[in-house]
Amino acid sequence: MIGALAGATAAVLTTELIKRILAVVVRQDTWVILTLPLVGAAIAVAILHGLAEGEAVQRLDKPKPKRVLKYGPKPYWYTFPGDVARADLTGDVVKTAGEEEKFPWHLAPVRALAIVSTVSLGAPMGTEAPAAHLGVAAGSWVGSNERLGRIVRPAGVAGGAAGVSALMGIPLVGTVFMLELGRRRNAPLSFERVIAALVGGLVGWGINVMFDLDLIRLVVPKIPPSDVVDAVFAALFIGAIAGAITALTGAAIYKARGWSASPVRRLIFGGLAMVMCAAAVAAIASPGAAVGPGGGAIVWAETTQTAALTLLAVALLRAVMTTAAVAAGGCGGVFVPFLAIGDIAGRVFAAPFGVPADLAGAAGAAAGIAGGYRLPFTALMMVLGVGGPVAATATCVATVGVATIAAVGASRAVTWLPRLRPTPA
Repeated sequence: MIGALAGATAAVLTTELIKRILAVVVRQDTWVILTLPLVGAAIAVAILHGLAEGEAVQRLDKPKPKRVLKYGPKPYWYTFPGDVARADLTGDVVKTAGEEEKFPWHLAPVRALAIVSTVSLGAPMGTEAPAAHLGVAAGSWVGSNERLGRIVRPAGVAGGAAGVSALMGIPLVGTVFMLELGRRRNAPLSFERVIAALVGGLVGWGINVMFDLDLIRLVVPKIPPSDVVDAVFAALFIGAIAGAITALTGAAIYKARGWSASPVRRLIFGGLAMVMCAAAVAAIASPGAAVGPGGGAIVWAETTQTAALTLLAVALLRAVMTTAAVAAGGCGGVFVPFLAIGDIAGRVFAAPFGVPADLAGAAGAAAGIAGGYRLPFTALMMVLGVGGPVAATATCVATVGVATIAAVGASRAVTWLPRLRPTPA
């Protein structure tokens, strides 16, 4: 309870600040909207590399392969090549899973400043990973007190779960998110850990309900598919496209994080790519669709009748934008961007298969989390928590399964295709 209250408070206050600043940003002229994300990334780079002298920069931590095959290491079924989750703010959450007393909570204030500057000024990065990171940091900080040292691990787990559930407004999403991330580090599903995650998820959800928070936009499917055939085709095609696009985006993000260029060079090239893609989105969609984690893009897709190719172009451009923001040195999450990319990609197949647009968007968003973040159980909890007609929920559940398989195939292709190049004579 102590860790959950601390974690939810840290996550909610930071996210509310980001949301209020972002609301001002989106009301500005188009040229300001397109410029401010680059300014935010520059401030984040200055904070992390100047103020913190590089100490707070996330480091890549490649997992050791469990098996070695004849043609090289076999990637885990739930990871990208190298595990993209470790390339973002969830890196420390994964690295210290089961050993939360080692979490570097003293770096959280510096990272919070970098997160606010990046996300609130419109960079295409999200708030879910920051909520988990700051939640675990707050819980671990509370447990670092000598008198409370015995509760540091459950406090850290509960803090992370509470931060995510307070953001999403769904109790078990935060619970499963923390447990599923912990399995990347083989953290045991002990009674203590499960209870801590459950308490954290419930406390975070309770705070969301008590204060009537509206921190993240989730699409609720209201109309079920007309028949079983439409539902099957929707699940297959939406799951395949959303899972593959977000999986490839995740692999690209990991590569971008591992780019060894200097911070200034990363900022220049990554920032320019981010601005160019944002300008393209603003031109073919709207300025609001080009700014922020992706909520504006989802609103545009919901309220505008547009061609399927335009939707696909916006989804791909936003995927490149998020990758470029990471390359530039921005500090934020990729969970919400994957939601938006999946949502818009899913709507591509709404008209061809006669699927309601809100169902296509909800299924695509869930597929984006299952495929992009490789968290299928978290995606399932999100689908069940969002609700809707039974047939629509079943379609979204099936989409999650298809997206997971499509993401595995896409990530395997990224791993093995370079090995198929002919060897020079």
